[in-house]
Amino acid sequence: MKNLWQTTLAAVLLCASVSWASAAEPIKIGSVLTVTGPASFLGDPELKTLQMYVEDLNAKGGVKGRKLELIHYDTGGNAKDAVNFVKRLIKNDNVDLIVGGTTTGDTLAVIPDVEKEGIPFISLAGAVEIIEPVKKWVFKTPHTDRMAVAKIYEDLRKRGLTKVAIITGDGGFDKSGREQLLKLAPQYGVTLVADESYGNKDTDMTAQLTKIRSSDAQAIINFGLGQAPAIVTKNIKQLGITLPLYQSHGVASKTFIDLAGDAAEGVRLPAAALVVAEQLPDADPQKPVLLAYKNKYEAKHGPVSTFGGHAYDGLMIAVAAIQRAGGTDKAKVRDEIEKTQGFIGTGGVFNMTPQDHMGLTVDAFKLVEIRNGSWKIVQ
Repeated sequence: MKNLWQTTLAAVLLCASVSWASAAEPIKIGSVLTVTGPASFLGDPELKTLQMYVEDLNAKGGVKGRKLELIHYDTGGNAKDAVNFVKRLIKNDNVDLIVGGTTTGDTLAVIPDVEKEGIPFISLAGAVEIIEPVKKWVFKTPHTDRMAVAKIYEDLRKRGLTKVAIITGDGGFDKSGREQLLKLAPQYGVTLVADESYGNKDTDMTAQLTKIRSSDAQAIINFGLGQAPAIVTKNIKQLGITLPLYQSHGVASKTFIDLAGDAAEGVRLPAAALVVAEQLPDADPQKPVLLAYKNKYEAKHGPVSTFGGHAYDGLMIAVAAIQRAGGTDKAKVRDEIEKTQGFIGTGGVFNMTPQDHMGLTVDAFKLVEIRNGSWKIVQ
């Protein structure tokens, strides 16, 4: 009888020990971001945001008593490195989910492994093909390139401008944006009178812009990211071209304004409301969220960008899903991410469904114009 009691007690203590150990294990958040290289102005604020909020959440006790552990690798914008790092996160680091993929190229490259291994993945990249068609394990927080094109074309229509020249880079985001520019043009009554391209490492685009100047374009759209759009913007001014210039949401950071200098004056682009948070009406449900993130980030790191905001949204959506799932079971967390409803983030109010793994509408975008070196909402 005594031996039976001792055996039972030992079993209870063992179960309690295993349960406690499981509860104490950290929640491992994997991340692959472009912190160095041409797209570092995207990845750097993303990493700083993840680090800042993981630290903040841990200081508050973590998630259901479990601390968060951020495991990050810098791809430098190299898709092959992104694939290798994601495999390492899954196989060696045993992460519970992944928030990252700064660029479209990196994201698209890792999707096959994410889908094969069955791990929740929230991308911070822009192209619509990341989530269309829907992939079971893949989600994203930034607005899509299709939404950006629609927002630009809506403004062109309001201004009565129908003849448009486009110029795009050679990256994954750029190419996907060009595809959407071509695809949506007829829907908005836009005629593309010039279609030029450049390499994202090029340092002068005057040859392409000279061709555009000789066309009958009424406006120019440059779809790209990195330093190239700033070069395009400066070249346009140097050539004396005075046509309205639109950029994509890929340049929605103070870095673009600093790089383009005075040439950025008057440039319009779609952007998350984060860059114009103070200009929103007080009744806007996003305003307190935006100001809280903006103030926290800028107190520690300087000027905020929409890209760090995408990382905030991805992390908070993931944490909320883990809380609802009651743990880190990957299938349950995936299901809860897909059920995200009414989440107020920096990118908008997210309402995901099995058919929509982003959950934002085009109304989540604000059309902004650069005036006197800062962002202003275009009314």
